[in-house]
Formats: sequence, structure tokens, C-alpha cells
Amino acid sequence: MKILVVHQLPYRKADYRRAIDHERHAVTYVGAPDRLADLPADLPCTRLEIGEGEDIVQGVLARVGPADGYERVVSLSEFGIVAACLIRDHLGVEGPSLAQTLRVHDKVGMKTALEGSGVRCPRFAAAPSPGDRLPWSGRTVLKPRRGTCSEGVIICETAEEAVQRFWVLADPEGYEVEEFVEGDILHADGLADESGRLLHCVVSRYVNRPADFVAGAPLASYQTPRDERHHVFVARTVQALGIKSGSFHLEFFETPVGELVFLEIANRMGGAGVITAHLRHTGVHLPSYEIAQCLGEEPPRPDTPSGRFHGWLVHPGHQRDPLADHFVRLPDHLLHHPCVDRVHRLAPTDPAPRHITYQEWLVPFAMEASHHDPAVLAEFLRECADAASFVTGRVA
Repeated sequence: MKILVVHQLPYRKADYRRAIDHERHAVTYVGAPDRLADLPADLPCTRLEIGEGEDIVQGVLARVGPADGYERVVSLSEFGIVAACLIRDHLGVEGPSLAQTLRVHDKVGMKTALEGSGVRCPRFAAAPSPGDRLPWSGRTVLKPRRGTCSEGVIICETAEEAVQRFWVLADPEGYEVEEFVEGDILHADGLADESGRLLHCVVSRYVNRPADFVAGAPLASYQTPRDERHHVFVARTVQALGIKSGSFHLEFFETPVGELVFLEIANRMGGAGVITAHLRHTGVHLPSYEIAQCLGEEPPRPDTPSGRFHGWLVHPGHQRDPLADHFVRLPDHLLHHPCVDRVHRLAPTDPAPRHITYQEWLVPFAMEASHHDPAVLAEFLRECADAASFVTGRVA
């Protein structure tokens, strides 16, 4: 089979070798120079380089066509899913439609598609007119209609303030206005089959909110035991949005009274430590299963589940001067706690990231953790998130 991979997800996350037999298939990886550089040197493949800053779709369309005989197009990145649809159309290759992809790529489209499904969504306005009175009055969120990591999210104290700020944004057409929902944020990660049925699903609960990470606080997450309410909510959402293959990352609220409220969804894997935590808890490597679905092949044999609940913590560095000290201190009793599986730190000579990222090898401090008891894991990660702090004047 001749396969074109739009390579934007770091190789260490995708680990394409687990799902693609590079000796049996003719595989071409297309991407920017820095992306192609992270492919293993011994990977048997063709590398098709797109110029730095060049539009990925236009770059591919200028270099390949239907006569090249590609049979599948693979993309695992949030930023490559729409591109892959356009490339498939150009090459005449089967795969998810552009309409379906856009439905779960745009936050207004998601909530609009869920109307009448029984899945509760926050009240929202795609483009309020100046002076509009929204049907709620309290805290209100301005957020990009597309994007990840809560980048660009603005929280206002009133709906009136949000409408006023909406119209002074540089690109209001790229934003929506949404009521603020009180409660915990959970995320569900798994796979759907061609009928929209859940094949795998693990629900985790955040410690802090993704928007807090943007503001400079650590973000953590831990897996929870199966709760039928959560599972039904996830299944209903996936079905209502017409997700019929591949991974999904669904975020939703659980209010103080236990109500479940949709936040957003993506038809791709979650970031940070989601892939590793899911693999260890279930034995399922999400990228490999998604690739196998795309290729129409049997997925690889699952690993043996750990029998533990897994979680992760990342500490942001984007708010600091890249050249400033970025050593994150954690008290010894937490750093050497039985829950700790692995700790990642930036080397003192590596600059802190200038952009918002959850990648554990880019942030100043990241941790993988697990325990047989999810309550113990939850308490440990909460304590870590509260205790982690930068140390000034120290390089270690």
C-alpha cells in the first residue's frame, strides 16, 4: 500500500512503527524540516519536505497528485486533520469528509450539532452584535473557535463585558462567547468504530483547568474508575457528532450538583501525558489503533495493562523569560513519593518554551504518576500542583 503521512505530531508520540510495516508498505512522510528531522534516521521511508512556513496543503498539492498512486493519507495532529481532508480530495483517496472534520474542529459547530441530542452545552453566541444582551449575565468566556491548549481564552466577569471585549478583538470572527460553567473539568479519551460505537474510553479528571495553565499554574490529570453516567454521556456525544473512526478527546464539566456539560471535543488524541497514561492503563496505544483503522488493518496486539490508574502533571514555562532560571522545585516527600513513575526536567542550558505547550520534554517540569487507588493518585497530584514552584538563582 502507498501511504502519505502528514507528519506534524512528534514521532515520539506517534511511534508510527507500531502500526505501519515500513517494509511492506511504501510510506512517504511530508512535513516541515523540523518535523521530518525527528523521524528515526533508519526509518525506511520517503521524506517529502515542505518549506518552512509554507502552507502544508498547498505544499503537498504542488508536489503530488492522483497519478502518484497514494491509497491512504494519515494525519494524527489537530492541525493536520483538515489538511488531510483536502489532500485526500486532491488525491482521490477515501477518508473522513471535510464537513465531518469541520464539525468537530470548530467550537460553534460542535455545540450547534449537539442541539436536540440531549447533551447539555453551555449557552453561547457565535457573533453577538455590539450592545447585545446575552441570555445570561455572570462570568463569560471569550475563546477561539479553533485552537488548542486554551490559548487565547479570556474570562470576563460579566456577559456585558464579554460582548464589549469581543468587538475590540483583532479577529472577532475567529472567536465565540460562552457562559462560564462552574465545576470540575474531565476529559474522555478513546476510540470510535465506523458505527460511532466506543471501542475504548477512559475518563480522567483535571487538577486545575487548562486556562489556569495558560495563566502560569501547573496542570495535572488522573484517570478515574468507570462511571456509567460518564460513559453514557461520552457515547451520546460521540454518536451525536457523527464521529465514526479514530481517536477522540472530549472535555466536559461536572458541576457541583453532578450535572455533565459538554465543553469541546476533537477527533484526535489528547495531548500532554494522555497517550502514555492510556497505554499503561488499558494496553491500547491510541495512535497505532487509529492508524490501523485508517489503513483498514488489524490493530497491533495490546500491551498488558498495568492494573494501576495513571496520571500526569506539567508545569508551564511560557510565561517566563526563556533565558531565566526554570528549575521547578517540588518537596522531597513528593518528588520521591511511591506514585512517581518518571520525572522530566529541562536541562539548565535548554531555554524555557516561548509558546504554550504540554509536551513533557519542552516544559520546565513534567511528571508521570500512578497508583492502584485513584483517590491516592488524585490527592498526590493535587498536592504536587499546589507545591510546585520555580526556584530563582539556581541551575540544577
